[in-house]
Amino acid sequence: MFIDKSMTRTVITIGPDAGILEARKKMDKSGVRHLPVVDEYDKVVGIISDRDIRSALPSVFSASRESFEEIQQISALKVRDVMNKKVITISPMDTLEDALLIMRKSNKGALPVVDRNGKLKGIISSRDLINAFINVLGIEEPGTLLCLVVEEKLGRMKEIVDAITEEGIPFGSILVAKHWEKGKRAVFPYLLTNNVAKIKRKLENMGYTLIDPMEWSLDQTRRS
Repeated sequence: MFIDKSMTRTVITIGPDAGILEARKKMDKSGVRHLPVVDEYDKVVGIISDRDIRSALPSVFSASRESFEEIQQISALKVRDVMNKKVITISPMDTLEDALLIMRKSNKGALPVVDRNGKLKGIISSRDLINAFINVLGIEEPGTLLCLVVEEKLGRMKEIVDAITEEGIPFGSILVAKHWEKGKRAVFPYLLTNNVAKIKRKLENMGYTLIDPMEWSLDQTRRS
């Protein structure tokens, strides 16, 4: 899925010369934690987060000054003084997987989406990614998650899908992940039914090993 299908298009922005108190007020009012900083041409020149603002304010309060002077110091701080100028952006035609990997590598909670000229087109946040993957996986609908341990051989996935489809059971999604045993994969069909006893017996009779999905973990795959 492309970013432009899941990004937030109506973006709350701020200019570099605005005060940080104005930025905090905008965040509080809109319930967001990141504001892209744009110039007069709507080009992204930075990004400011609630963490940036929190980091800036204590340095002012810690100074030994009268309250009025402290307020003046805070009021004088501009967005440009505390924003992150090295902005990591993403294109509308990049994928959700691209955004997920970039966020994990950069430890960022949101990425401005810009066109080839650097003009802001939207923003993709961790919340947007969660919502997108929930939709893709179909897990908002009631159902049951199975976990099968499968040998890495051609045709296994088709065999599983055919077996489930023959029983008239609809899929929410099906995922394939690593398994800690060499030459095997963990397959997770999310079935849109709670009546799975029959299909579980059928899959076991076909030679597949079913495990509790909670028994599979990334920690085990990392140790292998």
